[in-house]
Amino acid sequence: MSLIKICMVGEGAFAEKHLDALEKIEGAQVVSIAGGNASRTQSLARARGIPHWSLSLEECLSQEGVVGAILTSPTELHAVQAMKVMNAGKHILVEIPMADNLADSEALVALQERTGLVAMVGHTRRFNPPHQWLHQQIASGQLSLQHLQVQTFFFRRSNTNAKGEARSWTDSLLWHHACHSVDLFQYQTNEIVEDLFGLQGPNHPMLGIPMDMSIGMKVPSGALCSLSLSFNNEGPLGTTFRYICDRGTFLVRYDDLLNGEGEALDMGSLKTDMDGVELCDREFINAIKEGREPKASLRLCVPAMQTLDRLENLLNQS
Repeated sequence: MSLIKICMVGEGAFAEKHLDALEKIEGAQVVSIAGGNASRTQSLARARGIPHWSLSLEECLSQEGVVGAILTSPTELHAVQAMKVMNAGKHILVEIPMADNLADSEALVALQERTGLVAMVGHTRRFNPPHQWLHQQIASGQLSLQHLQVQTFFFRRSNTNAKGEARSWTDSLLWHHACHSVDLFQYQTNEIVEDLFGLQGPNHPMLGIPMDMSIGMKVPSGALCSLSLSFNNEGPLGTTFRYICDRGTFLVRYDDLLNGEGEALDMGSLKTDMDGVELCDREFINAIKEGREPKASLRLCVPAMQTLDRLENLLNQS
């Protein structure tokens, strides 16, 4: 299989990130975009030289040679669209989260097991070079994680995407943004959260969602994770990770690795010229070519959804 033809699902900011990444991957080609807004989808297809677009996912998946799809659509559509993709016999990379509830997540895993297709989640934190470097250090015993402190801050009091453009759907601090860090914590420790708590602030009067959240987690080895999230924070958008280890403290923001004093560190042989999205997409394409389970498969990522479900139940009781 020399050329992997892909259908991009979604026409927003993250679709463009994946399109940027796929342009750098030899043997991958986006041949169709399935969008939710006609003018924006058509404009994106024309700008990127993509020959086909439609508002019909089924039509896009039926284009000649399409073997897989990348979902960057609204979170509420992830599960139903991922099921359509796999039922059409196509491989799937679904942006985080795979679903906005545990039942749909487990249904997706069951469908993948029945079809045998490559199915993975865009958990970019597993692929960002700094987190990879730290994962290698922790897994080899060079470092022992004591406390992962995470700040996920946005100023998002309206429905806008990462580019500040208006969108029709409402984001979720828990099922989207906390999902990144819950998965990363369990991935880095190779353990499932044992003890946890969660607190959330009041709902926004128009968006109807909590705008602030505090989450604490502990795994059996004793390592802690303190996660603070806000849609009310004015300042740089995104997430900062502080790894407090037995032999040093490390700061990570996107693809940058610093020590506790804020000095840049050398990650050695890791290909730091590639960002997390590109490395994630490369894993998807290579897993299709090699007929293997990807490193962030639905199966491997569903434990994060189970922990999020526990957190949601706790938050609903508070």
